[in-house]
Amino acid sequence: MPTLKLTAKSQVTISKDLRQHLGIAPGEKIEVMKAKDGSLKVTRAKPKGSIENFFGILAGKTKKVATLEEIKRATEDGWAGLVKFD
Repeated sequence: MPTLKLTAKSQVTISKDLRQHLGIAPGEKIEVMKAKDGSLKVTRAKPKGSIENFFGILAGKTKKVATLEEIKRATEDGWAGLVKFD
């Protein structure tokens, strides 16, 4: 079981193995839920935004280039009902 060390600033570094397991990259958010037994449950935060923003990336409306992983995640989130269609 991986062990994380708390710094003097109360921060921890999540190892590459754990980041890959959660499916997160630097800069992404995670959610932490407290359990009654004192443990914590850590999950990847659900992305916020709209499908229109995603299509804007594909249409070249921004300078951002979508990676295959970002495209895959956006489509999965859309099918799961996580993306709002206004």
